[in-house]
Amino acid sequence: MASTPEVLLCVGEALRRYGFPQGHPLSVDRQQAFLDEAQRRGLTASVQVLPPRVATVDELTGFHAQTYVERVARGSERGVGFLDYGDTPFFPGLFEAAAAVAGTALDAAARVLSREALRSFQPIGGLHHARYGAAAGFCVFNDIGVVIERLRREHGVRRIAYVDIDVHHGDGVFYEYEHDPDVIIADIHEDGRHLYPGTGHAFERGTGEAEGTKLNLPLKPGATDRHFLRAWDAAEEFVRDQRPEFIILQCGVDSLRGDPLAHLALTPKAHAHATERLCRLANELCEGRLMVFGGGGYHLGNVAQGWNAVLEELLRGSWR
Repeated sequence: MASTPEVLLCVGEALRRYGFPQGHPLSVDRQQAFLDEAQRRGLTASVQVLPPRVATVDELTGFHAQTYVERVARGSERGVGFLDYGDTPFFPGLFEAAAAVAGTALDAAARVLSREALRSFQPIGGLHHARYGAAAGFCVFNDIGVVIERLRREHGVRRIAYVDIDVHHGDGVFYEYEHDPDVIIADIHEDGRHLYPGTGHAFERGTGEAEGTKLNLPLKPGATDRHFLRAWDAAEEFVRDQRPEFIILQCGVDSLRGDPLAHLALTPKAHAHATERLCRLANELCEGRLMVFGGGGYHLGNVAQGWNAVLEELLRGSWR
């Protein structure tokens, strides 16, 4: 494992463009805020950089409805209006920007599976609200779902663990795989009674034959690292018991103190801890295979600090 290149960092201009205009909370500045801090810390010298690639329609329809993909393409050409009820606006080039998030994730997954990289980190990714046939919550194409489908259909990976520590419940992944016993989900988020999307209750543990393969751990507004770490211990034990073959982490930093859209009070230490523990778990169960996506985060200082805490642990975890 030591001879495998450390971390694949997925960044580039096409990913930077996944952001919305006119003061939207999800701006185009997030990738650069992260990169400036990564360069200041000297981290960029230790990674492989994977340039973006726009996914094909066939790749997108591995998870999404053909009619929905076509709707996004048409709306992107016009560049006006909304994909949902007001959170996710069209702009010229939206289709290509959103498809780049998914296409880059697919390329990263292929590199991790082929052992060209041990782990991957895609800061502009983890669009966990998009559904099979709809956008939601700033998310157009669900790169997580696109990757899960590719891993299973083309690479024969059966049991996949999806761990989500974004402040918002990952409903676009949870409910699309609610009935699937081989997609293991552990999701720590702010209680849906206080925050969008209003889902992710503790009693939701999967349905049918998948009951018991999902774990929601809602946190009360104002929760700190202490509360997170208690929930994390439960999430980690749950994932270990499920014995996945591959792990995906969505590490949204909108759970950090000061995010304008949420009410938790975590520090980057929480995200560092989660990453460090999943590196160890991936080494233990998954031949090291771990993909990480940046998810949400709408305070640029938190984006810089939180995502770099994750990257530092990924680099350390390459030799654990």
